Amino acid sequence: MAEFPPVPLTIEGSSVLHQMFRFDWKAWRSISLPERQRIVEESIRTLEDLERAGSSNGPVRSALFSMLGHKGDLLLVHFRDSVKALNQAELKLARSEFHNFLTPTHSYLSVVELGLYESSMKTYGALVAQGLKEHTPEWDAAIDEVLKRQSDALTTRLFPEIPSASHLCFYPMDRRRGEQVNWYTVPIAERQRMMHDHMLIGRSYGDRVRQIISGSIGLDDWEWGVDLFADDPVVFKKLIYEMRFDQSSALYAAFGPFYVGIRLPIEKLGNWLMGSIEDAD
Repeated sequence: MAEFPPVPLTIEGSSVLHQMFRFDWKAWRSISLPERQRIVEESIRTLEDLERAGSSNGPVRSALFSMLGHKGDLLLVHFRDSVKALNQAELKLARSEFHNFLTPTHSYLSVVELGLYESSMKTYGALVAQGLKEHTPEWDAAIDEVLKRQSDALTTRLFPEIPSASHLCFYPMDRRRGEQVNWYTVPIAERQRMMHDHMLIGRSYGDRVRQIISGSIGLDDWEWGVDLFADDPVVFKKLIYEMRFDQSSALYAAFGPFYVGIRLPIEKLGNWLMGSIEDAD
């Protein structure tokens, strides 16, 4: 077991950007009603173009949420095929007149990630049994073949459409590296066991929550981002609470701030700007 590499294999997909904004209500109320209407119409066109990444009938790649609490008023989530495409989405929004009323409060950059702990153990075991050494050409070729096979089989999970659920909970998280417990010093076999148990809890909520995990090591301040999409926001509490009792979370997880929003259909932006979310369900 000591011959196994400590790093599990991962496959990556969509680049993800979360943008949180505070809306300048005072500035908005100071302009005339005709001017507001013009800006609303322009903003809807801009956001609808972002929603499907410029394709009139493509998958939903950007979504707008009305945030709850003091952390912001609006949250935009973008899924794109590259970081460059994310930056283009940022620039498109920044060039709109609607952006004049937005003040960024937070953002988060990550990449959809699937950790392959079980495949890693099987693959490493088979390669070690063949007498192959890590980072040799033969080893790297075998790893590349496994990653390509897994990527091809899991394309829809790696490049997902944003779910249509009415509520979003987003939070970043780390694995602890404290004096007493350190995830990165635990043998890979033990980490694989804990992650297996952890995933079983998530799967038990699969009919109520869509979970998308993204990796952000080297991209943002935390190590992972977690998006939970559900029609009932109470399920966020139930799922996360149950996971707190799981060993991988109880001992090794550190959670960042939580951001919760209600889905705001872009065509209903005018209703939201009039102070109503009743028609945004």
